Amino acid sequence: MSLRLAAATTSLRDWRLDDLPIWRHWLLEPGRWKELDAPYYPLMPPEDVERMIAARRRTIESGTPPVPRRSLVIAAEDDHLIGTVTWYWESEHTLWPGIGIAIFDENEWGKGRGSEALGLWCEYLFRSLPPIVRLDLRTWSGNAGMIRLAEKLGFREEARFRQARLVDGRYYDALGYGILREEWEQRQGMRPDSSSSRRQPG
Repeated sequence: MSLRLAAATTSLRDWRLDDLPIWRHWLLEPGRWKELDAPYYPLMPPEDVERMIAARRRTIESGTPPVPRRSLVIAAEDDHLIGTVTWYWESEHTLWPGIGIAIFDENEWGKGRGSEALGLWCEYLFRSLPPIVRLDLRTWSGNAGMIRLAEKLGFREEARFRQARLVDGRYYDALGYGILREEWEQRQGMRPDSSSSRRQPG
């Protein structure tokens, strides 16, 4: 069964084959989103992009996505891909995961989609990974939108590495944010719509 998590105007869902050309476009011609999403790293070479696309295609065609999911598509009301959420191990040995989010289409910025998508993702991961006690999010001091998003969802700044990121000849701070399971659950319990995230058949 495919996975879909729905909020008011934004959904997280499993990958489909028709997502791949859109994803390829945003990876090869990133535009504004890459100016904010870790611009201190070089763009991925086209051959690496194609390898990622091929790997994603194999997973989709196999019909056996990982459980829990390592990545989901962020979809707007018409269900087309506008971004992605991901998670990875900072340290698998200590059950320490990090998360990421990117909304590629700048026409979708400023609509609350980031907080809906990342909120759904955090809830999914805390439910799907019972042993974990925290989630991490990394950003930089030049990405004001991501900082606001982290703080809106209750993440706390836990690390600041001063002048560690070089962008366009200027140094910025590297930032680490985190939220504990108990903090997340307390915040969710305070919200009357905390049960609005749901699984739907695809």
